[in-house]
Amino acid sequence: MSATSLTPVPFNRPYVTHNQLDYVTEAVRDGFTCGDGPFTRRAARLLGELTGAGHVLLTTSCTHALEMSAMLLDLAPGDEVITPSFAFVSSASAYATRGAVPVFADSRPDTLNIDERLVEAAVTERTRAVVVVHYAGVACAMDEIGRIAERYGLAVVEDNAHGLGGFYRGGPLGSFGAMATLSFHSTKNVQCGEGGALLVGDPALAERAEIIREKGTDRSRFFRGQVDKYRWVDIGSSYLPSDILAAQLTAQLESFGEIQARRHAAWRVYHEGLAGWAAAQGVARPAVPDGCAHPAHLYYLLLPDLANRQALIGHLAARGVQAAFHYQPLHAAPAGLRYGRVAPGGCPVAEDVADRLVRLPLFADLGEAGAARVAEAVTSYEVR
Repeated sequence: MSATSLTPVPFNRPYVTHNQLDYVTEAVRDGFTCGDGPFTRRAARLLGELTGAGHVLLTTSCTHALEMSAMLLDLAPGDEVITPSFAFVSSASAYATRGAVPVFADSRPDTLNIDERLVEAAVTERTRAVVVVHYAGVACAMDEIGRIAERYGLAVVEDNAHGLGGFYRGGPLGSFGAMATLSFHSTKNVQCGEGGALLVGDPALAERAEIIREKGTDRSRFFRGQVDKYRWVDIGSSYLPSDILAAQLTAQLESFGEIQARRHAAWRVYHEGLAGWAAAQGVARPAVPDGCAHPAHLYYLLLPDLANRQALIGHLAARGVQAAFHYQPLHAAPAGLRYGRVAPGGCPVAEDVADRLVRLPLFADLGEAGAARVAEAVTSYEVR
């Protein structure tokens, strides 16, 4: 059978659990389809158990959770937030919308995370926070970053869009910063199409976050009987997701162990099956430092150059495998040039890896056989 006659392997396919549609039906039938319903509370409780977070607030997206963190930091125009250049746009735009200046720091060449050795040099008298992104769910160097933040009185925000189920030195990702955010976009390990969460440890901060999420009102306190009417008391917006989305998320979280086992099995097929080829071809595989446990969110390869990256993507497409590149450096983007600035030393690693990185398909239904087929297609490519 020719490669072109095989069923195509998509880059991503959202996993649907056995009870996901039943929960959606239950939410619709019970008539509580707005936010903060029974499924919202169930999903928040499950996330608290996974992350150890004292307070979990579901949001309409990880972007909105990041925007809430910017409001909770009371950022003013001209304040600075250190963030990686090799990241999704929301890690910078959420703070730029408050008038803060994203200060783009470079990445480590091994994990592609923000380089902790460069953070201190980026601190100025205007710096208010450090945003870390656990790329591929592999933890940033949180001990070192935490010490720098404490030294200068900075808040640490974990953009943990990739990292639910990941650990750093025994602690769950999302538990190391003043706040953390999660994504439940359809490309994530657990998903409800669109969605996110804000994790907060400080009870006072969590109380204010609840108000910000409810359009700046104390509506939630009203429904708990703590006030006799609800009023506009702070800045905020409409960040609360429908309970229908929370119903899907609840089903996903209840199947988290199964989902993770499936993803890790496929990840291992890639990592073991591509080891010899990668070494012979001068291709780098993901690095997972000691003390880090990743959640098998994505699998990538670093080709020697842009030409080989593009050639491999085309080679795989001809064999029915959809692969993709990833982030483009934020510091060089039109909005990055307009609203941010580059930390001392520039971002040469971010610029380099952005041109060389290929993401392979990875989703819960891929299976070991599917991953083996992708690996076979990869190993039939020769670097030029």
